[in-house]
Amino acid sequence: MMEKYFTRPVSILVGLGVPTDIRSVMEAYQLLNDWPAHSRDTAHSLALNACKGVLTGTIEAETARGLFIAFAKKHDLLTPEIGPVLGHRHGGGNLRVL
Repeated sequence: MMEKYFTRPVSILVGLGVPTDIRSVMEAYQLLNDWPAHSRDTAHSLALNACKGVLTGTIEAETARGLFIAFAKKHDLLTPEIGPVLGHRHGGGNLRVL
């Protein structure tokens, strides 16, 4: 079976908050398959079934990626995006970080 990669990795927090990039459908599938049974919900089921669909050739990898992201958001797994630090000069020329 050929590995199906996402166009962009999905960065999630695992374990004790360690950032990890999920780059492929198989990586997402393994994480979902190992998810504790008592914490499985509809978002989990949809993402897991989408990954299975990719592996059997009935669903596109990016569809599974979107459902995996929805699952990760619902369970607060997504790594927070860190944008650029913006600043401006205030009054006497001091730089303020926003």
